[in-house]
Amino acid sequence: MAKSLINEYSHKFPAVRGMQAGRPCYIAMCPMRLVPKIFEFDGEEVPPEMRAQRVLNKARIPEIADYLISNQSDYTLSAITASINEQVHFEPMADTGPAVNMGMLTVSMSAQILINDGQHRRAAIEEAIKEAHELGHDNIPVLFFVDEGLQRAQQMFADLNKHAVRPNDSLSTLYDHRDPNSELARYIVEKVDCFNRLTEMEKSSLSNRSSKLFTLSSIKLASRSLLRKSAKDSFTQEEKDLAVEYWSEVCANIPDWAAALKKEVSTAELRKNYIHAHGVALQALGNAGADLISKRPKSWKPKIKNLKAIDWSRSNSEVWEGRALVYGKLSKARANVTLTANLIRQAFDLALEGDNLILEEQFK
Repeated sequence: MAKSLINEYSHKFPAVRGMQAGRPCYIAMCPMRLVPKIFEFDGEEVPPEMRAQRVLNKARIPEIADYLISNQSDYTLSAITASINEQVHFEPMADTGPAVNMGMLTVSMSAQILINDGQHRRAAIEEAIKEAHELGHDNIPVLFFVDEGLQRAQQMFADLNKHAVRPNDSLSTLYDHRDPNSELARYIVEKVDCFNRLTEMEKSSLSNRSSKLFTLSSIKLASRSLLRKSAKDSFTQEEKDLAVEYWSEVCANIPDWAAALKKEVSTAELRKNYIHAHGVALQALGNAGADLISKRPKSWKPKIKNLKAIDWSRSNSEVWEGRALVYGKLSKARANVTLTANLIRQAFDLALEGDNLILEEQFK
């Protein structure tokens, strides 16, 4: 009788059975239209010590939902991990051989299926299928565990998130083929000779022994500033070529960069002794370049030669302390980037205006 009831009032998933830490687990493909109906998450009214997961951050949901809607033929979603608070029934396809762990997983409809990892994906799926109904016919993998109580569920959440490492911005830029800013950065590195040979493509910081001088992430940010674009703006081919032209001129007029390209000086020595070998200078060059091109659209190139007159030495504390350096250490704070850009603007014979002028007067 009990078996007929679980068959009549139950969810059934084709699944593969496995073992983790001596406990059975099941991986199944779940239609996305069922995700909002089947999976639950703890509400905000539940005290933290009684929950098995973090409070839902509603600000993250629209971004994930928009990603699904905008890339319906080319999105990727990782598996949801969930705990079932009742025993389940697994009917294998065979009694022996590989098929003994392939079969049908039956879960009572009265069971609570609580998400341990993936609650934001679940909420985003719910929002996305309201606008793009066809997404409901797609599937998302789900890893099911049988619940062993709150303490075990909380430990699962901690274990699942403890070792999660977000890729650094340079690696994300290298691999992201949807983001226009990443595409621009890769294009510039390919076309600008000194960037092509001196850019670290996988890391967002350089070690003391690195043979590189720039990071892909810093080139992305500086080039976005150069073209005065936001994070989600696209770029015309003309804008891309303008950025390549600007950075090529900059490379040609900072002699130390050319020396590093020819291996006449080590990049480690440049990072140790010169401001121009760091991200704050690259960002400042992008900011100042935007003003130069805006104010002299037909005659900006000759002004780039004035970069040779700047004393980039870190030992010149009279120039750099408080501007790019704070107590002798480089700072990427917005004010320091602006003050460094102001020095470059003045080298370009540009008058300081607005907030730039106010900050410069405060500095002096």
